[in-house]
Amino acid sequence: MTFRALTPSSYPRSRSMSGTLRGTVAALALGLVLVGCTGEQFQRGYILPPGALEQVQIGASQDQVLVVLGTPSTVATLDGDVFYYISQRTERKVAFMHQQVIDQRVIAVYFDKNRTVRRVANYGLKDGKIFDFISRTTPTSGQEISYLAPIFKLIRFRD
Repeated sequence: MTFRALTPSSYPRSRSMSGTLRGTVAALALGLVLVGCTGEQFQRGYILPPGALEQVQIGASQDQVLVVLGTPSTVATLDGDVFYYISQRTERKVAFMHQQVIDQRVIAVYFDKNRTVRRVANYGLKDGKIFDFISRTTPTSGQEISYLAPIFKLIRFRD
């Protein structure tokens, strides 16, 4: 009995084609797995319905605010009641990696002693400081900051 070495040129044509097909299928499968590992975004907390904030007018009652915005995430007393609606968006670039905060918002509805809307604010972070995206200002009163600071855990106050 004689044995001879097989070289790629001595393979039958059908084996060479099936090997190419197998390689192509493996490459496609690997590509699909990698596509499944791409970034994801997550929304936590309150989701603001489109156009809802515009429906909350100065002078509206607490009941009207509850109908439009729903139950607040938390309530505080600061020269009257304040409803806070807290949300956070995070993302991860690749599956199984840690999530990073990309946006964090606190919608605050301030009421006067008569339980009517005195002011509405949409707080977020801008340049590392709490910023109201409605009035385009940074809050300066100490008591207001003391309520918002724990909500925004990533705050670094700069002098």
